[in-house]
Amino acid sequence: MSEKTPVDLWFDPFCPYAWVTSRWLLEVEKVRPIEPRWHIMSLNVLNEGKDVPEEYREAIARAIGPVRVVAAAVAKYGEHVAGPLYTELGTRFHNQGALGRLDDLYETVRDALSAAGLDPELVAAMDSTEYDEAVRRSHERGITLVGQEVGTPVIRVGENAFFGPVITSIPRGEEAGRLWDGVLLVTEFGEFFELKRSRTIEPSFD
Repeated sequence: MSEKTPVDLWFDPFCPYAWVTSRWLLEVEKVRPIEPRWHIMSLNVLNEGKDVPEEYREAIARAIGPVRVVAAAVAKYGEHVAGPLYTELGTRFHNQGALGRLDDLYETVRDALSAAGLDPELVAAMDSTEYDEAVRRSHERGITLVGQEVGTPVIRVGENAFFGPVITSIPRGEEAGRLWDGVLLVTEFGEFFELKRSRTIEPSFD
């Protein structure tokens, strides 16, 4: 069996595009010898001091809560819990539509913790600044790889790091592998920086 290549992904649980990309990466793992590793970043930290719409500012201010919870879980149990907890959070936030019910955010996060086999009382970290330094450290490790003008997700493969890919549905099977091969092909070229078109389709999580 060939040795697996570590692939680091930085995510904010609130971001639907990071969620789609992360689920694609799990599909890639089935058809390519990679090992996904999960790290937090924060849309709230990313947008500090930036001119963004007030509605978005309010949303990302709430988004820091689940990021803190992941940081608290990693501090208590180790980095290996970040991925399973992200899966439980993202499934509820995106697949089950919990982001449209932010009044239930605490119960949603508590339920995700329990489903991941973690202490549900870690939900208290949502309102604590205790883990903010850890959040910022992880965020900076990811964002400094690609620059401040991008967001989540950030992916690193060895010395190769990039923002994205931003996709609106989850490729499966060999289609996931082909996209992975193509992303690596263009991003490993040192002088390549951007390939973009306007998004016309909302994210799908099926």
